[in-house]
Amino acid sequence: MAELRTELTDDELRTAWRWIAQESYWAKGISWPLFERACRGSYCFGLVEDGTLEAFARVVSDGATFAWLCDVFVSKDARGKGHGKALMDAAMADPRLQDLRRWSLATADAHGLYRQYGFEPANAATHMERLEPGVYARLADQA
Repeated sequence: MAELRTELTDDELRTAWRWIAQESYWAKGISWPLFERACRGSYCFGLVEDGTLEAFARVVSDGATFAWLCDVFVSKDARGKGHGKALMDAAMADPRLQDLRRWSLATADAHGLYRQYGFEPANAATHMERLEPGVYARLADQA
């Protein structure tokens, strides 16, 4: 059975970074320094089994009014074991993330999972965003 951790080792974070940087559709190419900085400013959740990170999620929050759930990833070998639900259970129950007015996330393929936790499509008339999809490649070129 996987152990939930909210304090991840450097090796575990690097594993999560490799998944996000190489396999995700939302942050492909993100550099290690940028990912590490993002994690330092977030609440991180990991599921570790037999010393191996199997799943990861990150929540960005002010701890009072809002949370942004992001970087949810389950390793290919661990999919189908309920790890996505376990991460969601942990994030939604975390004492640091209670009584928030708004939770947000973006997904292309896991709507069913998030609906189980009360997430619904956002109001397109009021929600806006600024997206720079090529920023990771531009930053890598500058390094």
